[in-house]
Amino acid sequence: MKLFKDPPKKNLGQHFLVDRDIIDKIVMALKPAPEDFIVEIGPGQGAITFPILKKHGSLTVIEFDRDLITPLMESAEGIGELTIIHKDVLKVDFTKLAADRPAIRLVGNLPYNISTPILFHVLEHAPAVRDMHFMLQKEVIDRMAAEPGSKVYGRLTVMLQARCEVTPLFMVPPHAFRPPPKVDSAVVRLVPLASDKILIQDPVLFENLVRDAFGQRRKTIRNAMQALCTAEDIEAVGLRPDARAEQLPVADFIKLANFLASKSSATT
Repeated sequence: MKLFKDPPKKNLGQHFLVDRDIIDKIVMALKPAPEDFIVEIGPGQGAITFPILKKHGSLTVIEFDRDLITPLMESAEGIGELTIIHKDVLKVDFTKLAADRPAIRLVGNLPYNISTPILFHVLEHAPAVRDMHFMLQKEVIDRMAAEPGSKVYGRLTVMLQARCEVTPLFMVPPHAFRPPPKVDSAVVRLVPLASDKILIQDPVLFENLVRDAFGQRRKTIRNAMQALCTAEDIEAVGLRPDARAEQLPVADFIKLANFLASKSSATT
């Protein structure tokens, strides 16, 4: 197996996982099956890559760092079939990638500096994704799984929970990485809802409504969302205009967005 001699690159937010127990727990949580189409985001030096490859026999990975590609390919020889997509993950069309294949099972230790953009990008392709097992900064996972009323309940919470089941799995301490990050990490499972369970009529309107609602958290929803709706609209769906965004369950955002979508279609 070729040695990975280059140190992690700070500009790419690289922290390589080295703790064998944590690696085993991630693979166990994933439970690869023969028929699965598994795609890893950011394989790095292959900490998760090669254990999955040994169990599954084939794996597709998305890696932006050119210096890691040759070592990954050489290390995979004799273990399994490794396909490398050398590309920025934010430019990968997961819907196209999944064409004529089973829904994608995504896994990865996401770069902390772009983890939220990656999550929103994957959401755009949710129908092509079966599930996701991601390692992220614990603070981000706390936001993803937050309940209404929590200080960390926000835009990310609502956008994810409206489309996915979010299940935090286990903590990962800093010493599990090289170099150790300055924050705690955790692993989360995301399962996109079936299309008939996603009740959002107008995804763009919903996204804009949620964005405005949390754009200035101290404002009431009447003031924060005034560009999109009136106090009368808010009251029409049984909500209080003087409430704040963090007080509203995900279902209330969907209810209000759908009311506005129906109102708009009725006037056109």
